[in-house]
Amino acid sequence: MTNPGQSPRIRYDEGCLAAHALNLIGDRWALLVVRELMFAPKRFQMIRAGLPGITASVLTGRLGQLAQAGVVAHDERLGIYTLTDAGRGLLPVLESLCRWALTVPGHDPTRFISPSALMISMGVNLMRDRANGIEALAGFDFGGEAFEMRLAAGRLHTVAVTRPETPFVLSGNGNALAAAVYGPARLRALVAGEVVGVRGDIAAAQVFVDLFQLRPQP
Repeated sequence: MTNPGQSPRIRYDEGCLAAHALNLIGDRWALLVVRELMFAPKRFQMIRAGLPGITASVLTGRLGQLAQAGVVAHDERLGIYTLTDAGRGLLPVLESLCRWALTVPGHDPTRFISPSALMISMGVNLMRDRANGIEALAGFDFGGEAFEMRLAAGRLHTVAVTRPETPFVLSGNGNALAAAVYGPARLRALVAGEVVGVRGDIAAAQVFVDLFQLRPQP
């Protein structure tokens, strides 16, 4: 962890812009910490809940490095971490990594999926040709986190909320809702099997999740 006023550690002594970026955000877990803060400020333990396998000391170090790089801001009085404008500017980087990952083998969707990870992936895996002309407002409730997702003009806009106020709300953990969005099973079957919950218009919810597929988009 760097100290205040100290320059970030230089790992790649190159003038390459990609190397400069990796000097700032290239350490293990760093981009995943950014992912967890993409939609809302969070306290330390909430960030850690979205990153199974990270230790408290490593997370502390990564948050310190990201703060030193100007990617994360820390309100010590409230104990809240939030992304700066530079941090929020990494959303396209995360989306591009998701798109690239769809083209290479080895992805295992049965492993842990955080709420923020699913929200970002849905922005990547929207079938835009099918979504054109459709407007929708969807809610997602993960228990400790909730989101509203608006589809308009073929694009998604996602915000974190306390409680979704939408025509339908899908509820469950990240993996269950990923199965609802990307899997072959219909929502009514998943609800009957108590895999996910749906509050509100389940027919509209089915139309919405049918707009996503976990494969490279043309």
